[in-house]
Order: sequence, then C-alpha cells, then structure tokens
Amino acid sequence: MPRTTAANTLLGHIERVTFHNRDNHYTIAKFRVDKTDGLVTILGTMPHPSPGEALKVTGRWETHPKYGPQLRIRSYEALLPDQKDELAKYLSSGLISGLGQQTANRLVAHFGDQTIAVIENDSERLKEVAGIGEVLAFKIASQWKAKHALRSLMAFLQENGIKTAYCQRIVKTYGDDAEKILRNEPYRLVHDIPGIGFHIADTIAINAGASREDPRRIRECLLYLLVQAADTGHTFCFENDLTKQCFESFEINPELAAAALAELETEQEVVIERPTGALAPTAVYHYRLYEAENGIAAKLKALMSVPLATVPLKAEQITAQVLKKLALKLSSEQLQVVEGVLAHRVGVITGGPGTGKTTLVRSLCAVFGSLGKTVSLAAPTGRAARRLSEVTGKKAATVHKLLGYNPTEGFFERDRDNPLETDVMIVDEVSMVDTLLMYQLTRALPATAVLILVGDAFQLPSVGPGNVLADIIASAAVPVFSLNTIFRQAAESPIVLNAHRVRKGAFPEIVAQEIDQGLSEFYFIETQHPDDVVARICQLCTQTLPEKFGFDRVRDIQVLTPMHRGEAGTINLNQVLQQKLNFRPAAEKIAGVAFRPGDKVMHLRNNYQKDVFNGDIGTVKSIDPQEKTLRITYYERDVDYDFAELDELILAYAISVHKSQGSEYPAVIVPLLTQHYILLQRNLLYTAMTRGKKLVILIGSLRALEIAVKNDQSGNRRSGLVDRLTPCKEEF
Repeated sequence: MPRTTAANTLLGHIERVTFHNRDNHYTIAKFRVDKTDGLVTILGTMPHPSPGEALKVTGRWETHPKYGPQLRIRSYEALLPDQKDELAKYLSSGLISGLGQQTANRLVAHFGDQTIAVIENDSERLKEVAGIGEVLAFKIASQWKAKHALRSLMAFLQENGIKTAYCQRIVKTYGDDAEKILRNEPYRLVHDIPGIGFHIADTIAINAGASREDPRRIRECLLYLLVQAADTGHTFCFENDLTKQCFESFEINPELAAAALAELETEQEVVIERPTGALAPTAVYHYRLYEAENGIAAKLKALMSVPLATVPLKAEQITAQVLKKLALKLSSEQLQVVEGVLAHRVGVITGGPGTGKTTLVRSLCAVFGSLGKTVSLAAPTGRAARRLSEVTGKKAATVHKLLGYNPTEGFFERDRDNPLETDVMIVDEVSMVDTLLMYQLTRALPATAVLILVGDAFQLPSVGPGNVLADIIASAAVPVFSLNTIFRQAAESPIVLNAHRVRKGAFPEIVAQEIDQGLSEFYFIETQHPDDVVARICQLCTQTLPEKFGFDRVRDIQVLTPMHRGEAGTINLNQVLQQKLNFRPAAEKIAGVAFRPGDKVMHLRNNYQKDVFNGDIGTVKSIDPQEKTLRITYYERDVDYDFAELDELILAYAISVHKSQGSEYPAVIVPLLTQHYILLQRNLLYTAMTRGKKLVILIGSLRALEIAVKNDQSGNRRSGLVDRLTPCKEEF
C-alpha cells in the first residue's frame, strides 16, 4: 500500500486518465504519488480530470480481484502550482481551450502569483497580456469558472454527504452560482428542483447549523410532503398523517407543524378542509389542487345546468345518419348510448376492449356533423391522439396542444377568458387525464359546449394526482353510458376474453399449448427465476415471434414490465435486448446510454418545439459524433437532437406499463414475478394485456399472476372529487 499524508489521503498528480464519463463524471485514473515512484489507481466522481494535474485525494482503499489495490475517492482538492513555470504549464495543459504554452507563459509573467486571482475576479485585465483579446479573455475566465465551480460544488456536496449524481441537475438549474445559492438559500431547491430539493436543502441547512425548528424549514417540509403525496396520485393529505410524518421523518414537533400549516393557510399556500363530523379527519390540500378539484365540479355542474338548444334526434334518425356517413349499423346497445349522449350536455362513455368505444366516437362525430356542430377531438398523449385521428379519420390533438400550452411560460392560452371555439368536445383515454389537466380543459370549454368523456375506468389511473374518470363515474353526478357487449369478432379473441376476466377479478384461461406452434393469441409461460425470464424474453424477441408469427423483431414486439429495476425491469431488459437485437457498433455513451443507429427509443417529456410528446416511440436513424447530434425517426418524420438534449430519450425495447397507456402493439410480452410484488395489481395487468392487438404473452410465475389478479388497489387514491360532484347529482 503506498505511503500517504494521512490515513487515506494521497498527494500527487494524475499520470493518465484511463476512463471518464462526461455525463456523470465517473473517472478511473492512474495517480503518481509525490516523493515516491508509486503509481496507484484512483476511481470515483471527478469532473474534468487532466493529466499532470496536482491533487490532494481522500478516500478509502479497496482491493479489486483483478486490478488489485485502488483508492475510491471520497473527496479531492486541486492543488495549484506555486512555481511560475509549473502554473503556466498547468494553464496550457488543455484545461482551457485556445490557451497555448507561449500565451500562458506571458500571462504568468505579467501577473505572477496574482494570475489566478485576476482570472477569477478581474478578467478584463487579461487583455493587458499580448496575444489575449476580448474573445480569449472571456474564454479563459468562463472556462476556468465553469470547471472550478463544478469541482467546488462537488466538493461541497461531498462534504455534506450528498450524492454527487445530483450535481449536474443543480448546475443545470443554477449555473455557476449553484454553490453560492446552496450555501445562502438552500431551501430554494424545494421549489426549483422538485423531488430531490428538500432533502438536499435540509441536509445543507442542518449541517450549516440551522435549527430543526426553523419556521422556514417546517413550512418547506410540509409543502414537500404535499408534493410527494401528489406525485403518488393523491390530491390531499390528512392533517394527522402530515404532522406525524413531519415528526417521524424530519424530527419536527407536531404542534410546530400545525402552527406552520395555519400560517400556510393564511397565506393561501394550502387549504385546510375541516369536516363537520366529529370523527372525520381534516384534509390538507396544496392550493392548486384544491382549486382544480373545485373548478372541475363547478364547471361540470354549470354545463349540465344549461338546457340543450336542439331537440335530440330519434333512434331512426341516428341510424340513418350513421349508415349514410359510415356505412355501418349500430347495435341496440350502441344506439341507446348514442341516444343517451345526445340527450345530455355532459356524458361518460366507458367499456372494456372489444365493446365498441371507437365505433361510438365515430358515430357521434357523424351525427353531430349532420347537425352542423363543430367537433373537437383530443387525448392526453400524442400517441393516443394520433390513434384517435387514425380511427376516426378526423383531426385530433393532445389536450395540451388543443389548449395552447406554453411550456416556456407554463400557462395555457385557452381559458375561461379565451375559450375553445367548439360545440362538442370529445376526449378519449380519459383515465390518463389527471386533476390539474382536467381543470384546465373544463375551464376552457364554452358554457354551451357538449363534453363527452371516453375511457376505460379499469385501466391504470393517471400518472398525475387524482383519479378523475373513476371519480366522475363513482359520483353518479354525470350520466354514464357503459358498453358491456363484446362484439362477435372481439369475442373470438382470447386476448379480449382474458382481459375481461382479469377486469372482473377472475384468473385468465390458460391453454396448455406450446408457443412454438404459433396457434393462439394468448400464452402464459411459467418461468420462476428472473434470469430465466430474461433469457426467454430474448428468445421470444429474436427467434420465436419473428420465425413462428412473422413479427418484426423491433417494430412489432413490445416488452411491458411493471418495474424499472431488477433483472426483469426496464433498465436491464433494455440493455440486454439492445445487445441481442441491434448489432451495429455502439456510439459513445450519451446521457449514460450507448445509443446505436437502429435503436428503438422513447421520448420522455412533451417537447412542443420538436412536436414530440411524452411516450412517443421512434428509431435512431443516425448519430453524428462530430456535430454531436442524433436523428430519430418518429412516424416517418425525422427529428434532430443535440447530445445535450438526450436526457429526453431512453431505450424502448422494454417500457413500463404506465408508459404504454394509449398505445397498441401487434405483440406484447409481460414479465410477472413475485419480485414485482409492490406493483402486481389488477389494473396494471389489465392495462398491459389490453395493449396487445394480435398476441399477448405473460411470462413468469403463477403466484405472481395470482397476486396481480386478486390485488384490486385502483381506488386507493385520496381525492375529494367524488364528494364535490355528489351535490351536483340529478335525475337523468
């Protein structure tokens, strides 16, 4: 073991950099220890490592079975040279692009031991040196500041025991002032970086000597817990649960938490609903969610209070119009639903697969069109909107796009003062619409509009807070038209029949038949061990399904999994399937992923500039390492990304069930293992099964399948929408 200045501290310089990841800054380097001939391996998080750079490195020794002793970095400090020639060599080592040896020599000769101070604090003076003009002076100062600010920030995070993996996100939010903000205003992170902000801010503040009973800390803790509840689908928290969690997780006295809640209520940050019943618990809402729930209920009530301007068509008139425009005849159930919808200003159409929801939407468009009404079609995601447009033959948009969402300013152009110009609003896949989005949609509807909500309430609820479709149905305040008859063609499909069985809590019918025969549409393959599940999925994707069923290995087959982590999670499956399905050379790792031309990828967030939306799936067409761009083909349209934008993309050979909502795929493979226990739920399994058009394969353990079928947890979200709608109830 090499000699050190302290138990686990080395002084020396980087001899060479063996590996460096520019995204997460993970580095492996050979380190020459001062006053020795020792060359040791150091590894850990280190931005911008440069050969020849002098460092003081602190860490812990560990022994690698192949490479021997190595020091895992806990913290490090750059040691600036104190000799002029060494300082000039350091500055011209590639640390600052465009600064050569001769210019660095002149720079150090001119400013001497004040060189670094001038670069950091008085960069205008750099132009005093021959060969340094406006551009180079700015480059020297900005690059020095950026690199040393990042290193200083990482050191600061390490000192506070905070994961340096958060560093990039913090720098992206605050720039070069990140460390200054963290030191002086740590609780700004709570609002600026949702999810991780409070824990980082709290750690920094407490380490700096702030009191655990600091009023601002308590306020931010309460707001953070409300945001966390919203992230898990709840629109409110019970006050007792909130104060209890403050005490158990953050050591905040419940009385102080209650006092802080009262202050937040006064400032209209939160709304506290105190029930009239003695035993009912008190609910605490973030103001936006309280406003949204009340706004939805009020607008639905207002719409239903406006009489219809026209006399509803009779059954024979509806039949004639649908037959004339669509050349199809409605069933008696479908005809009754169309009659019912036409008789009300607000209505819900719900039903499982194969019950004709799409036919109903097409029929309603035809009938309203015959009445001279303008119809707007919308869905919550780009994929769902595209599919709605394909099946109806009419233009459909995402709800965000329809409402003119401005992502830069964070507001919707369409609202009560600038309403939508439409007579009829039909929204598909409403189970995916959360409370906040439904509020924006309803407030933008004209007072005389007709609103028709279409969806399957048994599918997974929205990712965002609330359970809007299920709550509207449960309230009985809005007329609901359920489609229960499975049409003959769909009734012959084991996918449809088994989906309906799962929907009712019954075990799917499993036929003892080898998949190699390719004779069915629904299979269960029993495989207990996760490694075996992964191996079998690879075999299905690479051989069985392409050879026996004729599916394209990448385009037609979609793996849907409940979890991200674990052997059968999205992360591992994507890495394994990429190796099996794409033999092209791997490009440099970008955002932690080695994208290759031909890769199947998914876009993760709405990008209105590129006209690409959360959940859109495309294919990598090309990668240009020189220009640092990557081109993706979406639905026969090419979209370019800079490497800096690639955090918006992930591999999509395997995706989560949540991300699959609103889409259909020719073949679906769903791993089900007891390791997925926390997410083995009936509505998740049902949603996954209903994504498959021609083939569904469940693979895993019968025990996991049984758990999923029996676990009906879809109604466990805390929401007040049912109660707010119930007073609207009237006879239909």
